[in-house]
Amino acid sequence: MAYDRYAAICKPLHYGSLVGSRACAQMAAAAWGGGFLNALLHTANTFSLPVCQGNELDQFFCELPQILKLSCSESFLREVGLIVVSVCLAFGCFVFLVLSYVQIIRAVLKMPSSHGRHKAFSTCLPHLAVVSLFISTGMFAYLKPPSISSPSLDLVVAVLYSVIPAAMNPLIYSMRNKELKDALRKLFRYISSSLIMGAKS
Repeated sequence: MAYDRYAAICKPLHYGSLVGSRACAQMAAAAWGGGFLNALLHTANTFSLPVCQGNELDQFFCELPQILKLSCSESFLREVGLIVVSVCLAFGCFVFLVLSYVQIIRAVLKMPSSHGRHKAFSTCLPHLAVVSLFISTGMFAYLKPPSISSPSLDLVVAVLYSVIPAAMNPLIYSMRNKELKDALRKLFRYISSSLIMGAKS
């Protein structure tokens, strides 16, 4: 998405050649392949860990930090090593994202029209909002000290970084759609008028 925004704003005349169907297919294949390989390595390693503190998690899905708490041997260091490799790969993606947005912001600030700047920023901000939520909650989930860890906090943070960004993506990216905005306004007016009428009766 960052590359798409970069191509659209910084190289608009070359957009068709930079972000064609072949380029999109290659980027999607790289993302899916990398995600699959990462998940496969973590899953294979996790199943090889000996568990000696029971097999119940305080979560509704298997989150790696929670599974590592159940392990009783030094072999969990392999999983920590895999997490470090994953963090390095994620950091590479983060650097690419930051560099893309630095170029985008520089190009937008050079635009003479304030309407053009507003339009360019409005296409980038939804993506930045979702990415920021995902990165900040993911970092908190994996890097928080054990002293502030609790089952309820771990559950809330896990939901924040695994469920909320994915659920918000379609809504945020479609907020530019005029029909959706009008429908949401009507829905909010209907809900508020229903609440007011209910309070009066």
